[in-house]
Amino acid sequence: METRDLLFGLQEIQGIGWKSIDKIRRAGFLTEKAFSCCKQDWEKIGLGDKMSTLLAETFTRDWISARHFLMKESGIAMITVLDPDYPSLLQETAQPPWVLYYRGSLELLSRPTIAMVGTRIPTAYGRKVGGMLAEALSAAGLTVVSGLARGIDSICHEAALGGRGGTIAVVATGLDKVYPPENRELERQIAATGLVLSEYAIGTPSHPGLFPQRNRIIAGLALGTVVVEADSRSGSLITADSAMEAGRDVFAVPGPITSPKSRGALELIKQGAKLVTGSEDILEEYRSFLQQTSAGQGLGDAKPLGSEDMLTEKKLTREESRLYHILHQGPFSLDELLERTRWDFGHLHSVLLSLIIKKAVSQLPGAIYKVI
Repeated sequence: METRDLLFGLQEIQGIGWKSIDKIRRAGFLTEKAFSCCKQDWEKIGLGDKMSTLLAETFTRDWISARHFLMKESGIAMITVLDPDYPSLLQETAQPPWVLYYRGSLELLSRPTIAMVGTRIPTAYGRKVGGMLAEALSAAGLTVVSGLARGIDSICHEAALGGRGGTIAVVATGLDKVYPPENRELERQIAATGLVLSEYAIGTPSHPGLFPQRNRIIAGLALGTVVVEADSRSGSLITADSAMEAGRDVFAVPGPITSPKSRGALELIKQGAKLVTGSEDILEEYRSFLQQTSAGQGLGDAKPLGSEDMLTEKKLTREESRLYHILHQGPFSLDELLERTRWDFGHLHSVLLSLIIKKAVSQLPGAIYKVI
């Protein structure tokens, strides 16, 4: 079995989390030898008694094959962090999901994306602004990413569905379940024309602890996050925090200072988020990611700079491609690149030097690097 199948099998075992899979990977157990490991072998790499027992009893070739069959029977496919079409922006985050389950078209992951989030109980103002912005951004070629929740999320998905950019829904359940249940038809429409994603296995029900984890994916997939309307304790602020931690843009729509629904967005603006009064405030940040097409085509087929055509032309390796994508958000200093890639200095310097030789990247005074 391939390594990606082993990752899938681990992800399918309830109770095995991101950090445990990371331990298994670092210990070199993502190979066929994992099938012959006993409980003591799993314990030796730092897994607890309960988890080691679970792996020794459950993790087999037959288990993985059965889960593959169930997934396909449910009309669900999967992509792993090892696959070449795994979204590069998400791969740059602190804990990229090992496995993403999906329905719909993976092609949307190659487009420039913008996250839009907000309160589950919006005001009339929030509903109007959210729909207006999502419609305009999608029409301009940005793919709108949100969480299929009640309120602002649903409004933004609906408004973006008919646009050139389309929409991606990231959910906090298995893809065989829909939460909230009233969004079942909306989820079906998104799967038919866009993309629905989850990091959770089939059968995973809704649980409050899963939503913050889901929010990191929403932020990680996007160039920036727009908070439309949020109170001071809104989960939307978790998404904004995740965007900041990943070095992404954060935008906030101002609202009345007397409205509790505006407090979270107003606080973000005080912290440095860009104030949004219209779609142009967002679009002007991403002109370089939207290529102009011939008359009559619009921006629907826009791709990020550093798309497959450009990368093929420059004949970049996978690691060079990753660094090239990062630098499209730059320029960045050497220290910033070390933090974003988590590579050691020697390896980073080697990849940078190769990109400079290929005339894909240039070095500025002060050890600052940018794409050419």
